[in-house]
Amino acid sequence: MPLEIHLLYFCQKRFALFLLFGPRKGYFMGMLNIDEISDYRDLLKNYYTQRKLDMPLYSYKMMGQKLGLDTSQVFRVLNKELHLPNRSIPLAKDLLDLKGRKGELFEILVAASKTKSPAKKDKLYKMALALQDVDLRKLSASEYLFLSKWWIPVVRALIEMNGGHAEVSHLVKQISPTVSEDQVREAITVLKDLKLITPLASERYAATTANFTSAGSATKTAAIRSYQNQLLALAQNSLIAVEPAKRNISSLLVGVDEDCFADLNEMTLEFRRQVQRRVAEVNKPNRAMQFVFALYPVADISNDPRTKKEG
Repeated sequence: MPLEIHLLYFCQKRFALFLLFGPRKGYFMGMLNIDEISDYRDLLKNYYTQRKLDMPLYSYKMMGQKLGLDTSQVFRVLNKELHLPNRSIPLAKDLLDLKGRKGELFEILVAASKTKSPAKKDKLYKMALALQDVDLRKLSASEYLFLSKWWIPVVRALIEMNGGHAEVSHLVKQISPTVSEDQVREAITVLKDLKLITPLASERYAATTANFTSAGSATKTAAIRSYQNQLLALAQNSLIAVEPAKRNISSLLVGVDEDCFADLNEMTLEFRRQVQRRVAEVNKPNRAMQFVFALYPVADISNDPRTKKEG
């Protein structure tokens, strides 16, 4: 079955709704890695969120002590209002335990985020792509960017909800977590290149079908899994950043056999279809929310000889 990215259009801000159907209690600990991001600050933000969930007393001040930054600087870096100073880059690599190829990739991503030159930025991203896992290198630059930056599909959704208008300063205020105007401009460029938006008169755009499928392509499957991992990390971040009334994160630990597992898969697919049908009835969407469905094993005794004997 092909993997697909489906954006459901509901909001002025983007909230991540992470629904866990699956055998596990608590929340899902979504970990980003260096091969799945294009803005190095996403990795730092993910690290902070992980530590905050593990240790509620963890603070910007504590992280700043590791990076040689004060509290306000850490806050601004994590919210993409500021870049790491050069002196903090080796400290960040140590904090994130990035060595060898991953450390080199981190430095390139820092340089790409800092430069104002489009030509240099493109060159640096190509260098970063060359260091990525082999499967990801097979994608075009625009496909790679689309799948490595969660906000690019969101920009497409917002353009559609805003009646085709794509004023950067307006779009950037509607996206959460925070992104920069440069990131929104880059998103528009990628969307045009992939023909996910097409120019109209009066500086407006028409949004085309938003399914990005991996059918018949192991490479795209790997890349889309990388994208899905970003969504899980955003869901994890929402546990801290979004008040409970504006999100819904739930999990369920269940015991199943083969028939029940098959039924749960079908029930999940049917619920997904119901969501799509309900969303199709919305005439004037004003929110964009993300569903993530997860059903995965945490224990298995099907091959235990004692169990088979008792059966």
